[in-house]
Amino acid sequence: MSKEQITLTKNELKRVMVIEKWIDGHLTEQDVARNLGISVRQAYRLKAKYLHGGAQAIAHGNRGRKPAHTLADSLKQRVMLLYQERYFGSNATHFAELLAEHENIHLSVSSVRRILLEGGLRPARLRRRPKAHRPRPRKPQAGMLWQIDASPYAWLEDRGPMLTLHGIIDDATGEVVAATFRPTETLEGYVTVMIEGLRRKGVPLALYSDQHSIFHPPKGKPTLEQELAGEPPSLSTFGQALADLGITHIEALSPQAKGRIERLWQTFQDRLVIELRLRNVCTMEEANRVLPELIAKHNRQFAVAPQNAEPAYRPLPETPLEHIFARRQYRRISGGQTFSWKGKCYMPKPVPGVPRWEAKSVVEVRVGMDGQVWLWDQGRAWPCVETQATQTPAPTTAKKEAAPASPRKPAANHPWRKPFSSKQLQRSTASG
Repeated sequence: MSKEQITLTKNELKRVMVIEKWIDGHLTEQDVARNLGISVRQAYRLKAKYLHGGAQAIAHGNRGRKPAHTLADSLKQRVMLLYQERYFGSNATHFAELLAEHENIHLSVSSVRRILLEGGLRPARLRRRPKAHRPRPRKPQAGMLWQIDASPYAWLEDRGPMLTLHGIIDDATGEVVAATFRPTETLEGYVTVMIEGLRRKGVPLALYSDQHSIFHPPKGKPTLEQELAGEPPSLSTFGQALADLGITHIEALSPQAKGRIERLWQTFQDRLVIELRLRNVCTMEEANRVLPELIAKHNRQFAVAPQNAEPAYRPLPETPLEHIFARRQYRRISGGQTFSWKGKCYMPKPVPGVPRWEAKSVVEVRVGMDGQVWLWDQGRAWPCVETQATQTPAPTTAKKEAAPASPRKPAANHPWRKPFSSKQLQRSTASG
């Protein structure tokens, strides 16, 4: 664009007018500097520009020129094409990170957002709604509070089945302690992440969850097993394990109460889906195999340092965690040291030191998440094996034939042996 085609701004026209009055002798250099808000030296520079190039010289030298640092159109087209083919659905921040990581294209988040908006690939940013409640501050120490939850979502999009992500996040640091994929929200999924988190970190002080029946069993009458053991129906399998570990269980009354992990699901649904797509993950087994790598990447980027560097974790108990996080039932043991569980007969594995229980006594049976059965006695688990049930003879239903009765002889003083008197004989004849 030539200098003659440049249109001066209002500020530049003011400068031209003041400089012309200075040249005509109506103003002094001090008046010019004061009116334009510049120094006297700068006023002389503007006057020299005007005398050399006229009014157009007062305009900025880069007016009408393409900036040297502007992005090439070919680069913009490539960025938009990559977004449509591989990275669709990601936000501007995540897209900029993926471009730098996978495509060696280093752009600022604002540049990426501007390119997507110009191409009509992303909507304009909506104004964030004001928060309806005051957020709860983080705990000062790691291990003071864990939040646990599960999120069903199309994590594999249309490449695989619907999965549910079970996870635990530390309230103080925002670190994802453990996570795993399962087909649905199950006790086995929660037990898996709990055992993994406990082995990695230790025992936390408290656990925050929703009111799912896995954590809080529905109220009702005592079960048969509880009646046999004389225990009230108070805790679920998961709740009994928390009680054994000394973990305080807190139930949230609303999703907003456990907002830390709810926001984690939003982040994962925005980012984790893209990461799984880039790795072409199509099955639950593949997703669980790459999940530790993705969790570590998330923690490096989003985890924060706690206020107090000293963690609040406690050491693990001596009892194996598989024995603690197990289904607990009560059964009567037979004289042959056997008991039944789900239609099968079990007995303690014959190992040295195995005790012998009295027949018909009530024993505690623990069943692990993998189906392993133990007989629990005085803080020790005795492994059990499946055996054949003892065959008791079935009661016969055939009726016995009655034997013929033996002949009986009347006694000597039996009335039949006494002779009839004449009166009795007359009465008998009269009645006949």
